[in-house]
Amino acid sequence: MPLLHPDRLFPLEPATRGLARSIYDTVADLPIISPHGHTDPRWFAMDEAFPDPAQLFVTPDHYVFRMLCSQGISLSDLGVPRADGGPTETDGRKIWRLFAANYHLFRGTPSRLWLDHAFETIFGFDHPLTAQTADDYYDRIAAALHTPAFRPRALYDRFKIEVISTTDSALDDLQWHRMIRDSGWHGRVIPAYRPDAVVDPEFAGFAENVQMLGAITGEDTATWAGYLAAHRARRAYFKGFGCTSSDHGHATARTEDLPQDEAALLFQKALSGRCTAEQADAFRGQMLTEMARMSLDDGLVLQIHPGSRRNHSGPAMAQFGRDKGFDIPGRTDYVAALRPLLNAVGMDPRLTVIVFTLDETAYARELAPLAGVYPALKLGPAWWFHDSPEGMRRFREMTTESAGFYNTVGFNDDTRAYLSIPARHDVARRVDCAYLATLVQTGRLGEDDAYEVAQDLSYRLAKQAYRL
Repeated sequence: MPLLHPDRLFPLEPATRGLARSIYDTVADLPIISPHGHTDPRWFAMDEAFPDPAQLFVTPDHYVFRMLCSQGISLSDLGVPRADGGPTETDGRKIWRLFAANYHLFRGTPSRLWLDHAFETIFGFDHPLTAQTADDYYDRIAAALHTPAFRPRALYDRFKIEVISTTDSALDDLQWHRMIRDSGWHGRVIPAYRPDAVVDPEFAGFAENVQMLGAITGEDTATWAGYLAAHRARRAYFKGFGCTSSDHGHATARTEDLPQDEAALLFQKALSGRCTAEQADAFRGQMLTEMARMSLDDGLVLQIHPGSRRNHSGPAMAQFGRDKGFDIPGRTDYVAALRPLLNAVGMDPRLTVIVFTLDETAYARELAPLAGVYPALKLGPAWWFHDSPEGMRRFREMTTESAGFYNTVGFNDDTRAYLSIPARHDVARRVDCAYLATLVQTGRLGEDDAYEVAQDLSYRLAKQAYRL
């Protein structure tokens, strides 16, 4: 019996379901544009076999291990590396058996949809993962991973990926991207410029990171002018490897447009470690506006991913380090927060600022009205905790009335889990087609328009917004 229902996520009413299916059939096999995510460029550079099923599906995926952690399962038992040097499980089969025995925890979650999609469509399973089937799954997946058809580059072609963007520190030398470029392989894997480590005064080692930025670029990053020049140089370096966007993961959406002498003084406080939390937030906000101005010069799309209260658990941070499932959404203001940036550059159509949110209450009240009037502003898709069928539907329902479809940017999968990429795009396409079918059936959209919008949401808008 298949793991996936052929009409999953479509409306229940028969006529609307049939129309949704018909629209979906026209976009199901479109190429994948993956303009923002966190896959490892080393995979594509080395094109080596993935080590084992546990290291492919469990250990690197915070969607997976955070759910297991919530039920009292130790991250160490799941093979998650420890920052404090403590012991962690290395036996892939043992990790997989633990995962399989607790697979029921994912019932009804997006993760279950993504995993079952991979199990059925990539590895051909037609029976569910359980404690009893764990070894069968492990053996079949492990055997497949040692064949050429399951190497990263072969999967890139199988998934019909047209372009995929990684997310890379401003201090990264992009060696893996250079190896990809020099290999002559046809796949398009490009970096995104992520400067958090050198724009956030509260980032561990900020002053040392800024000093390193200066060493890399040959600029005097002890001065405000030299610091900005170093960013311009690094952005140009990233563009040389195909980069089309920068990405900023700040705690808030705050922007500032301070006089340059005040910004320089704030920078000096940040470098010295003497700035308050308020001043650190102001500096991050100033840098968003500075980056927007740089984008007017070099054409990079500016992505803002605010609102995550990162590393919420102190003990987990101490044991396992950053990005281990303890990032929690928080309330986020956009109307006041974005005003300085939008007053400075928001009316310039040459600029594209893509804003995401983890605060769904802001969709209809703030974000859609803002994107519905400022030429530079676009809305990123439902993100992270809302990258789900319900979250995607809510996004469309709450933003379309003020922003329409064409002030949004399609879909991006934002994943570290390579094999989930086709599943995530499939979910987004199904949800959008269901929404479009509902608009047609309720007299709010012409049927011909629905087919065209489906193409835009699945393919064209992401390609256009990210200048791909």
